Amino acid sequence: MAETMRALRKLEAGPGATLQEVPIPTIGPRDVLVKVRAASICGTDYHIYTWDPWSAGRVKPPLTIGHELAGEVVAVGREVTACKVGDYVSAETHIVCNRCPRCHMGEYHLCENTKILGVDTDGAFAEYVAVPEQNIWVNDKDIPFELQSIQEPLGNAVHTALNGDLTARSVLITGCGPIGIMSVPVAKMAGAEIVMAMDINEYRLQLAGQLGADVLINPTKQDPVEVVRSYTRGYGADVVLEMSGNPTAIRQGLKAARNGARISLLGLPGRPLELDLAADVIMRGLVLQGITGRRMWQTWYQVRSLYRAGLAERLRPLVTHRMPLEQIDAAMELMGSGQSGKIVLVPDLKA
Repeated sequence: MAETMRALRKLEAGPGATLQEVPIPTIGPRDVLVKVRAASICGTDYHIYTWDPWSAGRVKPPLTIGHELAGEVVAVGREVTACKVGDYVSAETHIVCNRCPRCHMGEYHLCENTKILGVDTDGAFAEYVAVPEQNIWVNDKDIPFELQSIQEPLGNAVHTALNGDLTARSVLITGCGPIGIMSVPVAKMAGAEIVMAMDINEYRLQLAGQLGADVLINPTKQDPVEVVRSYTRGYGADVVLEMSGNPTAIRQGLKAARNGARISLLGLPGRPLELDLAADVIMRGLVLQGITGRRMWQTWYQVRSLYRAGLAERLRPLVTHRMPLEQIDAAMELMGSGQSGKIVLVPDLKA
C-alpha cells in the first residue's frame, strides 16, 4: 500500500476545499482503515464548503471533509472483531461517547458528546478513511457502492418516516431534497395509502415522482392545503414528514395536517420561527416529533431490510451524478443549483 493519498481538505476558514496529497491515516487497535469507493455529498458538506455561520462556529481546519461513505476494509486494528479485510462497509458517522446518560439508556443518537466524521474528525472525501470499529456497518456485497454510500442519509429518512405507523395513512412530505425524496419509497414500502410530495423546485419534484410520489405539489402554483384536502376526503394528511426546514413549508404542513396528525420534523430552520401553537397545534391535537440522526443501530437494520426488499433498486434514479475528487468545485456548484439528486464522489474515477 502507498504511504500517501489524495484527500479534499478544508485548510482554513473560508469557502472552498483543496485536493491535497496527505499521509494515509494510521489506525489504532480498535480502528478500521477503509478504501473509499464512493462518498456522497451531503448538505452538511455543502455548508462546510461554502463556509456558512454554522460551519464557522463548529469546524476547525485543517480537516478532511465528507462523511457519507462506502468502501472496502483494507486493514483492521489488532482488537477489531466486527469486520475483516475485504468486507464492504459504510459508517455511522455519529461517534458517540458511550458514557453519558443518553448512551447508557441506549439512546446513542442523542449522545451528549457526539462527534461527527468529516465535521469534527477527518472524513471520507479521500482515498482512505479511518473509522472507529464501533461505527462500522458491514454491507451486502451485491449492493452497488454508490447505493451503499447513501445509507446514512437514507437512515434519516427511515428514522423520520418509521417513527410511527404509516399503514393505510396519507403522508405529506414537505421538502424534496435527497432525504425528502428518499422518504417517498420508504413510506410506500411501509404501507402508506397515498404519498404527497411538496417543493418549489420542479426538478426535485419530478425526481420524487420518479421514486413513487402519488401527488406532486408546487406551493408557488397551488394551494398546498387545498390540494392535500382534495386527496384526503377533506380531512388533511395523517402524517407530515417535514424535511425542508423552511418556515413557510412548516406552517403549510401544519395547516395541511388533519386533527391529531403526526408531524415528524427533520429539516433544520436557519433561524427561529413563529408558529400559531394554539390554533395550529394545541387545539388540533397535533403530535410534533423532533427527529435527529438515526437510531443506533435499529435504523441501520431497518435500512438493510428495506434494501433487501427492493428499496436499493427503487433509489437508483436518485443518484444523478458521479464525479471524481478533482471536480469538487463543479460538484458543489451543481448541488447549490438544485438541479441534481444525490451527487457521489468516486475517488477512483478519472477526471
